[in-house]
Amino acid sequence: MIVQAVLSFKNYRLADGIWHSPWVGLAHFTHIFAMSDFHNALQNTIVISMLRIGIGFLPPLVLAIFLYDLYSAKLRRISQTIVYIPHFFSMVIVYGIVFALFSNLGIVNQMIERLGGTTVNFLLSPGWFKPLLIGSAVWKELGWGTIIYLAGLSAINPSLFEAATIDGAGPWRRIWHVTLPNLKPLMIFLLTLSLGNILYAGGEQVLLFYNPATYGVGDIIDTWVYREGLGQMQYGVASAAQLFQSLFGLALVLGVNKLSKKLAGVGIW
Repeated sequence: MIVQAVLSFKNYRLADGIWHSPWVGLAHFTHIFAMSDFHNALQNTIVISMLRIGIGFLPPLVLAIFLYDLYSAKLRRISQTIVYIPHFFSMVIVYGIVFALFSNLGIVNQMIERLGGTTVNFLLSPGWFKPLLIGSAVWKELGWGTIIYLAGLSAINPSLFEAATIDGAGPWRRIWHVTLPNLKPLMIFLLTLSLGNILYAGGEQVLLFYNPATYGVGDIIDTWVYREGLGQMQYGVASAAQLFQSLFGLALVLGVNKLSKKLAGVGIW
């Protein structure tokens, strides 16, 4: 991190090394914010990250509550294992699954043809890029989020549920008045950390999923840094962009934590 920060303010030259390369001050930051393609990458990063957070926040919570309320412990363990397995898949495998489903000769297009429809070029369509990207990411991490919420549910005192049942509360009222209030600190913790990574929209996944036809909606800061840093050998410019990502994320975590403590009385520290 220190080397990256130093490199952001230097005109790196291989012969001089990091520490002996000349200082350029804020020139790299001025340069990246003047580039239209960086503005596009920044906008795409925020949009994709917000979609990831908005769409991916509730499913693990809902699934964890359903699994926790299952009477059969065996069925709970089996279901938990099934949804947890994709977390261990690499993004290459995830893309392979998406390709098998949504390519021109994939399962989905074969079904469309059999129903008399016209095939859709999902993987080369800018309109389908984000749904496929977000959908596969949410599916992959659904089990991991569920495990976290199940751990939070197991820490709730069972007597609270028993007391609510005795008072006549049904399943939905027990969820609203017992489960969610006790999970609020964990929910805020996870949401705060997610917002802190808002400028990290899954560079590895996007790098696999996007192509020249979807650059306009798929290019994010991580892929831009990859092109500038490794492709164009602009190490100082790429380091400046990554330092901006880190500082923005830190500021957002501090701000969201302070706001949550003020409004909800709960923070991550």
